[in-house]
Amino acid sequence: MMAPTCREVPGKFAPIVDRNRCEGSGACARVCPFKVFEIRKLVAHDRSSLSVRGTLKAWAHGGRQAYLANPRDCHACRLCIDACPEKAIELGAFAG
Repeated sequence: MMAPTCREVPGKFAPIVDRNRCEGSGACARVCPFKVFEIRKLVAHDRSSLSVRGTLKAWAHGGRQAYLANPRDCHACRLCIDACPEKAIELGAFAG
């Protein structure tokens, strides 16, 4: 069932996760009705691009962050943005 605020056609927009802010709380994955997110360990490339603060945050939270599992399924409803306690998500054009 589609959430009432999810009015965009899928594949037009996709979330962008700020790696230096994300703490892997999983709030985005829990609220997304389209299973756009998954929470998993940071990959080496993403870990190496973190700021000092981002590195410390990642270490403190077990190195887990939100990743896009199904970005084409995003309907731009912004539920993930509203749910993220770290304000680590924004929407951008899908580059897929």
